[in-house]
Amino acid sequence: MERTLTRIGGERRDGDRVEVIRNPFDDEPVGEVVLGSATDMDDAIAAAAEGFDEARRLPTHLRAGIAEAVSRSIGEHADALARLMARESGKPIRWCRSEVARATVTFGLAAAEARTAEGRVMPLDLQPGGEGRLCVVQRVPRGPVAAISPFNFPLNLIAHKLAPAVAVGTTSVLKPPPQCPLTGFRLAELLEEAGLPQRMLSVIHCEPAVAQRMVEDDRMAVLSFTGSDRVGWRLKSLAGKKQVMLELGGNAPCVIDRGVDLDAVMPRLLVGAWANAGQVCIKVQRVLVHAAELEAFVARFVAETERLAVGDPLDEETWVGPVIDRAAAERVCAWVEEAAAAGARVRCGGGRKGAVVQPTILTHVVADARVCKDEVFGPVTVVEAYEDFEGALAACNAGRYGLQAGVFTADLGRALRAFEVLEYGGVMINDVPTFRVDNFPYGGTKDSGFGREGVRFAMDELTEPKVLVARGLG
Repeated sequence: MERTLTRIGGERRDGDRVEVIRNPFDDEPVGEVVLGSATDMDDAIAAAAEGFDEARRLPTHLRAGIAEAVSRSIGEHADALARLMARESGKPIRWCRSEVARATVTFGLAAAEARTAEGRVMPLDLQPGGEGRLCVVQRVPRGPVAAISPFNFPLNLIAHKLAPAVAVGTTSVLKPPPQCPLTGFRLAELLEEAGLPQRMLSVIHCEPAVAQRMVEDDRMAVLSFTGSDRVGWRLKSLAGKKQVMLELGGNAPCVIDRGVDLDAVMPRLLVGAWANAGQVCIKVQRVLVHAAELEAFVARFVAETERLAVGDPLDEETWVGPVIDRAAAERVCAWVEEAAAAGARVRCGGGRKGAVVQPTILTHVVADARVCKDEVFGPVTVVEAYEDFEGALAACNAGRYGLQAGVFTADLGRALRAFEVLEYGGVMINDVPTFRVDNFPYGGTKDSGFGREGVRFAMDELTEPKVLVARGLG
């Protein structure tokens, strides 16, 4: 079995401890990876700090060229990357192929943004004594980035941390997802092959206590974390003076206005609810439907859901594969059972086989059930009835998350009202909250975190303004 080694800058390190990465669907081994030590992490931090000066002086054409080459290389290795992702994460191959395509765009955007980054020239003669001066404002990298990425998008969410770092010219230390780190290590190889200076990236598969060292170390200037809100807020409390970016998940609602054509809604709803077994921060977790149309909607939603292929992630027909491991599957099913015990009706699904949880639709769920108020991160969707549109919007705002929301309506006034009222980082009109394109600002409010990804906006987070004021001596 191939062993993946820790990457400290350009150095490859073996170690005493090795973990086997297994396919969540059938438990077959995919590869093994060295578990990095505290010493490895300290050396990676040192490499990032020492390499920062080289990184920030890297010319624009080289930074853009590296990002462009990586984008091209991801496309050239698309099938192998998709299969590796499917095997180590359990994500169905159809969604892995989509993720690979997105990662090519993410690095392509980084190349374009590096080439078109702009500063500002500002007037200083706003008051007497400011005449005869030139003021230039340029954004410069803050410093090394501590990047921690989750399992649900093991390629593109890493790309959203590394591509902006390359574009602005800074170093990174990456902790890839512990359940499926191999794709992240493969991306690091592609970056090296594209000409990335060795000290600009280290990759360490490690335990949380080891990763915490880079969160606390003052030499790391930025923390970019994607994961659970519990972990994210704790890391923020440990980060000191760092710039912190947190993308902490959500409980995404989707409001369907009365009279909307379900033929237009249903294909998008199936993707939003069930893609990647619901392990998406902006998956459709709650659907709000007018009470008069609830039963007709549920009947259609259940019938369409039960047609979807469930099982082997390497089967091209599969829509819903396993969740990341059996413990996650047991938790999701326990939440469903808890809701049912409190009076919820299970309209379909509810069971599991190994790590594969059947797509589950619930109605009549009490508001304090975990499937309704927390992030289920699995193939479970709650359908709720509302009496009026304003009440539906209020129900969306009642939770502690605020990442993205979706609203289907033919009424322009209601669409604008939803955008005005909903307390979310993004509002998708006539689409599910799961929609994302990799250039727009992505992030949330409340317990969903703060800061924004999306290549241009992440570049702003990784940089700060520096002012030049020049005055002639004549």
